Amino acid sequence: MKFLDIGTVSEQTGLPSSTLRYYEEIGLIESVGRNGLRRQYEPRVLTQLSLIALGKSAGFSLEDIARMFGPEGQPDLPRDELHARADALDQQIKHMTALSKALRHVADCPAPSHMECQTFKRMVRIAGKRNPARKT
Repeated sequence: MKFLDIGTVSEQTGLPSSTLRYYEEIGLIESVGRNGLRRQYEPRVLTQLSLIALGKSAGFSLEDIARMFGPEGQPDLPRDELHARADALDQQIKHMTALSKALRHVADCPAPSHMECQTFKRMVRIAGKRNPARKT
């Protein structure tokens, strides 16, 4: 089997070598040895790193992601956690879509002043209820 040098893995994934070493330190990936001073990896590490990137982009922590790998780095994905995260993302999408529409309305509002726009004033009230000022 042909192994990949840490530099090759870094080049193919866009991750700095320091990140690869850190992922190895915390057990996300595993090197198979060294060629001189350079770590060597099995080609499957590229798939593992892609799954790590996907998990991070979905909002999972590295600790969460580490639990999603079984023996020998094979994915062991917890479907219930994936469903829960997908549901949370759907809620964020709904919120962000509403926010985007609101901002477009405010930007295009024909009222002479934003404080004269009933939609803007309603949005301000709603935002205030969602994010109450904290007492310090």
